[in-house]
Amino acid sequence: MPSGILIIDKPAGWTSMDVCAKLRGVFHERRVGHSGTLDPMATGVLPIFIGRATRAVEFAEKSDKEYIAGLKLGVITNTQDTSGEVLEERPVSVTREQLEGALERFRGDILQIPPMFSAIKINGKKLYELARKGREVERPARLVTIKALELLDQQGEDLYTIRVRCTKGTYIRTLCHDIGQALGCGGCMASLRRTEAAGFTLENAGPCGASPLDQVLQMEHPESLLLPVDYALRDLPEVVIRGRSVFQARNGAPVPFEPPLDCTCTWSDGGLCRVYDGSSPQKEFLLVGRFTGKEIKTVKNFFEV
Repeated sequence: MPSGILIIDKPAGWTSMDVCAKLRGVFHERRVGHSGTLDPMATGVLPIFIGRATRAVEFAEKSDKEYIAGLKLGVITNTQDTSGEVLEERPVSVTREQLEGALERFRGDILQIPPMFSAIKINGKKLYELARKGREVERPARLVTIKALELLDQQGEDLYTIRVRCTKGTYIRTLCHDIGQALGCGGCMASLRRTEAAGFTLENAGPCGASPLDQVLQMEHPESLLLPVDYALRDLPEVVIRGRSVFQARNGAPVPFEPPLDCTCTWSDGGLCRVYDGSSPQKEFLLVGRFTGKEIKTVKNFFEV
């Protein structure tokens, strides 16, 4: 059965789950998941995890994301993007310098109130289901981190392009809305393209970069595009074990380990690592482990049982 990671360049008009559903049929595999939801109007990097690789989603989805977004000033909508109903239009008399000044307030740790049109659940109900019924409920603000916020270009007096690098859970729609509120003229998101997720960019997502969905759907052997699951975990330090340690790891027991004296990695207690079977011909990827004292305990295994 196929197992690995496929980096899709998602087209506009598809939900992330639409892509997963289509690929279940392509690969004849029910275990298909994604790392980081993209709105239907958004395009760009969508990491798809197939088969046993779905076990890595929880690690990959915690990574930073990067986006190129269109910021439309003077327009406020119910969805915080241009796909929604226009609630208010205001005149725009904002200079580039004023916008630059407003962006400064949104760098670093900020609080965001999730939009009503989102999949977050409040009392068991998805917000977008309530929003479609015309209801609005109180949402607690969430702490997110904007690691980079850069003004790239200006297409008119009310339309700009910005680059955003941020932590998991950041809503770029809400960021655009809040920037507009800070400027006093209102604003919303006009376009969105994700350029990085789970450590994958449009360019480094395998030999040919991220794959357009229509191209994958037309391929005779789409499994040739799959990346090994450990590629998504490549930032974790690598540990190679042999002999009895392999037997212990495959049976869920802790593996004795002391970091090498000449190692330049940071082997901190509680940190994660990738563990490989050094006695197998292909150096099989076994598991993600956690350093605890002088041993490694299994967090999640990836070998076939």
